[in-house]
Amino acid sequence: MAHEDTTNKAGQTEVGSVFISNYPPFSAWNEADVDPLRGVLAQAGESDQALGLYVHIPFCRKRCKFCYFKVYTDKNSKQIQRYLDALGREMAQISKVPAVAGRKPKFLYIGGGTPSYISAKHLRQLFADLRQNWSFDDLEEITFECEPGTLTEAKLDAIRDVGVTRLSLGVENFNDDVLSENGRAHLSAEIYRVLPWIKARGFDQLNIDLIAGMVGETEANWRQNIETAIEVDPDSITIYQMELPYNTVYSKGLLQGADGETFADWKTKRAWHDSAINRLQQAGYDVSSAYTMVKNKSRSRFVYRDALWHGADLLPLGCSSFGHLRGIHYQNHPSIEKYIEAVEGSALPVRRAYQTSDHDRFIRETILQLKLGALDPQALNQKFGEDLLETFADALDYWQNQGMLTVSDGKVNLTRAGLLQVDSLLPRFYDERWREARYT
Repeated sequence: MAHEDTTNKAGQTEVGSVFISNYPPFSAWNEADVDPLRGVLAQAGESDQALGLYVHIPFCRKRCKFCYFKVYTDKNSKQIQRYLDALGREMAQISKVPAVAGRKPKFLYIGGGTPSYISAKHLRQLFADLRQNWSFDDLEEITFECEPGTLTEAKLDAIRDVGVTRLSLGVENFNDDVLSENGRAHLSAEIYRVLPWIKARGFDQLNIDLIAGMVGETEANWRQNIETAIEVDPDSITIYQMELPYNTVYSKGLLQGADGETFADWKTKRAWHDSAINRLQQAGYDVSSAYTMVKNKSRSRFVYRDALWHGADLLPLGCSSFGHLRGIHYQNHPSIEKYIEAVEGSALPVRRAYQTSDHDRFIRETILQLKLGALDPQALNQKFGEDLLETFADALDYWQNQGMLTVSDGKVNLTRAGLLQVDSLLPRFYDERWREARYT
């Protein structure tokens, strides 16, 4: 099965992607399917799917040693301006194609990289371009990712002014030694400096990210991280378990036989994650997904996540950005130079695509919704005309026998053990031809 290399019998953390965000795997996406995408873009007509926008800002102060996203740490203000100008051109082009024209987005996600790296002036330009090309009348959520050390009060004013509703703060850890060892650009003083500024501006929701199992982490420090997070009192806390995708600094070192780094094994990371869930529940947080704990379940919404996991269309904007439209997955050029060159030449800046079948989409929505921890098959059965419990009987039986989930009264519920390692369960639900495929 795919991903066994990352969770071997000894439980060591090895090189390979673990976190699953799409299906079929990205390694299946190809240049040949870009032509069918052109045909889809040219088709007018109503869509029964919600529309979202994802904007990729590929700039950072520093590359984290565990980072696998497409980021640049060497671009100056003039180069950033050229990229943002290209983004504006892409928006103007894609917003007018027949498949998109007139559709109003339900959600907007600004990710990276580090969106908060760009200046307040650039930020306001970005949103002016977005509003020029799309109506925000139906927009329910704008999420904006931040790195603490890039925030100023003036920049937070701009972020608030343009309408951001959820601020997602990449804390990762509160310990300076751990942050430094893992190549993070910020230190804890910068976290504590910006928190009062954020609170004063009254964002609808504040999320903080933490990572269990960073290099140098200890059980005592991890527990202190959770206590500090509770004191910060964000609306949600997202916890990832450290992984080593192929193109990270740490991964390259391991593949080249470098010694010196010690990576927590999966048993340890899951135990730390489990202890965090228990403590956060005591502090009034509830489980919202395999990764996210929320303080007030009735008011904490994740429009971006829930819409995507239920099949929403997503327009990818910017270099390396990926999304899907009317059944076709696609990704823009990962190279900022090739992306800008394509857009400036009025060409579609797409590098690869994948035309999904109804069954592909059935699998995709099933596995992504399993990450919520519970699944009621009825809606998926009606949407796709398949019987989920019958189609995935072998996978469900296998994982039920392993104690990872239960199937009762027609519903699927992950156990705590299953929730803590949900991504390792998902490849068993794949079409057989993709089970051995590399994810990225």
